[in-house]
Amino acid sequence: MRRKSTSSILKSCRFYIGIVVLLFLFFTHSSTFAQQVKASIDSTSMKIGEQISYKINVEADSTDTVLFPEGQTFMPLEMVSSTDVDTLSVKKRFQLVKEYALTQFDSGHYTIPRQQILINNSPFFTDSLKLEVRTVAVDTTKQALYPIKPSVEVEKPFSIPSWVWWLLGGILVLAALIWFILKQKKKREEAKKEIPPYEKAMLTLKKLDESNILESGDVKTYYSNLTDAVRRYLDKKIDDRALESTTSELILLLKDLKNQHKIEVEESVITNLESILKRADLAKFAGIKPDRLTAKEDRKAVQQDIDAFKTAVPEPTEEELLQNEAYLEEKRKRKRKRVIIVSIIGGLAAIVLALVIFVGVKGYEMAKDQLLGTPTKELLKGDWIESEYGTPPITVTTPEVLVRNKDSLAFSVGQENLTAEVFSYGPLFGDFHVMVSTTPIPPQVQFDLNKTVDGIQQEMEKNGARNILMKDEKFTTVTGEEGLKIFGSAVYKNPITKQDQEKSYVIINLVENQGLEQVTVIYNKGDKYAEEITGRIINSIQFNKEN
Repeated sequence: MRRKSTSSILKSCRFYIGIVVLLFLFFTHSSTFAQQVKASIDSTSMKIGEQISYKINVEADSTDTVLFPEGQTFMPLEMVSSTDVDTLSVKKRFQLVKEYALTQFDSGHYTIPRQQILINNSPFFTDSLKLEVRTVAVDTTKQALYPIKPSVEVEKPFSIPSWVWWLLGGILVLAALIWFILKQKKKREEAKKEIPPYEKAMLTLKKLDESNILESGDVKTYYSNLTDAVRRYLDKKIDDRALESTTSELILLLKDLKNQHKIEVEESVITNLESILKRADLAKFAGIKPDRLTAKEDRKAVQQDIDAFKTAVPEPTEEELLQNEAYLEEKRKRKRKRVIIVSIIGGLAAIVLALVIFVGVKGYEMAKDQLLGTPTKELLKGDWIESEYGTPPITVTTPEVLVRNKDSLAFSVGQENLTAEVFSYGPLFGDFHVMVSTTPIPPQVQFDLNKTVDGIQQEMEKNGARNILMKDEKFTTVTGEEGLKIFGSAVYKNPITKQDQEKSYVIINLVENQGLEQVTVIYNKGDKYAEEITGRIINSIQFNKEN
């Protein structure tokens, strides 16, 4: 019986020892796995322009693929340089170490964001780290101070003011408009003054008779003017191809029109005209000079041919008259349309000129504000409202009343689950967004206000923020309550336009009346009106001491 008892005791001991060993190995492995990514800095404080060493340690197996962060992922700090990955062997595992040199040229309290390391394509994150950047103190006992030297007048180099260029551009636009109007007016006047084709042909022949071209022996010029008179008449009254056609083409065209009964003229008229045109071609191009008598006879024949062609065109039928009336009506419509277009162009040009002069005198930003308006400017100039929000209550003055959000915000502090009431105005991706949240804190909860920095950064990343620049400093309300001010900028992608928007933000964190109060303002970076609104909102924060 004793042997069985001893044997059973030994078996039980071996069993429990095995369980203890397995548990030890399990927790050791879990602890190692949990600690395989770690980040550290060699100092939590530095002077402006100095560099700190940021080191990432990764424990991994020899078969693991590890990718370290590259580029400017340490914003608001700037990465100056990075070393190659150093590999160490530690207890059958490898320890990979990569070091980065970081700097900052502006004083303040900064948070180095979490860094992502990919191990076998699985993301692991380091903890965020706080850093203080100090200004350089000047010891006045060792370095003497001297008065500021008077300013030296430096003659400015000659430069043409920008408004001059705007004015010059406006003058050019006005000049182009005036030129266009005058050109159209000239065309209309010339059309009114144009002599009818028959009278013009007779006038040309009369001038030819009064000239001494033939007497001077210039037969080429004489026949050029003579044939030009009949060709221009035919071009206007018979067919608009008469001027550009050769002699043979023109005679063939006239015969076709006669055969189609479009002109009622004797065959001898066309034959006679053909003889004159061929003689003119010989005089103009072959240098052959017909005698003076023949030239004068050709002059009489041309006038007779023009008279024959004047009566050759048959009277238009009623259908042709209607078509002609429709054509004239269409022509009148086109003319009215041109007048309307010219008027519109003139009006637009005048508006453009006025805008150019206005922008040149007032400046682009002021002109934009006055003509187009700015949403934040309207908010700033409107009636502001002072109201109390949440529990514990906080009083804030805003351009518009904040509306309670349907969904409350829940988060955990230690073992306690806390719920915040949220009031807001304007969408996150709009021109101006303000939010007030209040969270009751139970007496047993010890709340560290500095830890809100990490939570805010994580929430911003969750909302799609990139290139987050974050600074923090102490803040005191007008009634003396102290808190933490977090401010900076970030880039968001608008879900509607799919375009990046650079935003500025200010978040005031206060712990008063056993509660956490946050006032958040987000607006377009560089909006001077939004900056003024933000300042007024922040300076209006106050608490009711009785509550």
